[in-house]
Amino acid sequence: MAVSANRLELLQIADAVAREKVIDREIVLAAMADAIQKAARSRYGTESNIRADINPKTGEIRLQRLLEVVEKAEDYSTQIPLELARDRNPDAALGDFIADPLPPMDFGRIAAQSAKQVIVQKVREAERDRQFDEFKDRVGEIVNGTVKRVEYGNVIVDLGRGEGIIRRDEMIPRENVRYGDRVRAYVYDVRREQRGPQIFLSRTHPQFMAKLFAQEVPEIYDGIVEVKAVARDPGSRAKIAVISRDSSVDPVGACVGMRGSRVQAVVNELQGEKIDIIPWSQDIATFVVNALAPAEVAKVVLDEDRERIEVVVPDAQLSLAIGRRGQNVRLASQLTGWDIDILTEQEESERRQAEFQNRTKVFMEALDVDEVVGQLLASEGFGSVEELAVVDEKELAAIEGFDEDTARELQTRAKEYLGKIESDLDAKRKELGVEDAVKDVPGVTTAMLVKFGEGGIKTVEDLAGCATDDLVGWTERKDGESKREPGILDGYEISREDAEAMIMQARLKAGWITEADLASPAAEEAAEAAEPAQ
Repeated sequence: MAVSANRLELLQIADAVAREKVIDREIVLAAMADAIQKAARSRYGTESNIRADINPKTGEIRLQRLLEVVEKAEDYSTQIPLELARDRNPDAALGDFIADPLPPMDFGRIAAQSAKQVIVQKVREAERDRQFDEFKDRVGEIVNGTVKRVEYGNVIVDLGRGEGIIRRDEMIPRENVRYGDRVRAYVYDVRREQRGPQIFLSRTHPQFMAKLFAQEVPEIYDGIVEVKAVARDPGSRAKIAVISRDSSVDPVGACVGMRGSRVQAVVNELQGEKIDIIPWSQDIATFVVNALAPAEVAKVVLDEDRERIEVVVPDAQLSLAIGRRGQNVRLASQLTGWDIDILTEQEESERRQAEFQNRTKVFMEALDVDEVVGQLLASEGFGSVEELAVVDEKELAAIEGFDEDTARELQTRAKEYLGKIESDLDAKRKELGVEDAVKDVPGVTTAMLVKFGEGGIKTVEDLAGCATDDLVGWTERKDGESKREPGILDGYEISREDAEAMIMQARLKAGWITEADLASPAAEEAAEAAEPAQ
């Protein structure tokens, strides 16, 4: 290769490479110019500041050595004295550069090889940048490709203008692919790495199923039917929740299609994965009942603070509700985002009976009454001694078998019992070193003060510095499973709003905020800002 080579041929090579690699022609020409510069430096000295320019229209190559204008030159290969510079350019000033034209040169074998490596490297980098730019905006889409090779269970897919990888754990279990097979996959991540952009594909991702339905169901593509949630056990079973924005369109029927044609197309793509299509509901209880289909549900009990739901099913439906190896209830939990506990009607009845006996025992011990009176109070719906102490005396006297004297005596005993507990808790609070001022914070009880002391909260400032999660705990979801992190007041029936109000009152008492701040929206924002990052 020589600088004097056919100029037209040089441009033709640049055009051919640009077309083949799908990159800009200017990038190829710039890579060639860099290669020529590197070869010229090896000829004229590596310390020389040499620039090569290729005319994109004619292919003419110009080589120049740039010399810096200085007062007194020390290295004439990179510098030129101001006097000599002004002979060439009268306007030259210190710090300017004078271009010194160089004659055309022939490349030796080593220089040509070096130039080739530079061009290949630059073109490869440009190709990688183009691939990354092209696929970074396609995350969340389905792509089609051809299996190029299989390495240790990982499938390399030729996507035409790039290569994607389906890792072994992103392939549907027991799915076999061979060289040349056509595959569809979901782009879930594109990363720029040292060896080039990595396009990560998946056939097990829940959104892969959602996108397949969007391709098969025109109503989803048009936005009439929306996929709200997807849960998958890849290759075995899946649940998908859908809702219609048009009351005249049945979302489940639209996804199933005529004689099941639409859903069957998705099932075939997913290697026979069974799919339950269920209607989504804003009411979480209804949604959970739908998600547990085909099992029938007798009753549900919600615990909104802990995002937990208790489902009671007939005894004969228990195995169907749980599913093989817990599959049905696990998918329903993933779909709804709630933890689901399943009980049979018999288990629920036994538990209710145990709770009844426990309440009876509490009343017998706290009020020093016999079993009949304890059972009467428990059967009337009293859940604690506190409830009994504050209820209207007439309501208590109206219970069959009780009179006003009995009601008055029961309430007196309840108050005495609670007073003794309060006294014991206050003594323990003092023993733990919790200041009296904390007791004056609205919403704080003596029992809470003991918990505060055990949790290291001993002053109003300590309570003011807490976040809501510190008091009531929080729930994290990892790998589809919920993990409950307890708070200092765990076990107390206190909502997040009550805990937040308690903290704000403590900040007010500590002088961190004013009454005006408390009444403004900024106070709410401050409370939210104090929440630890999840």
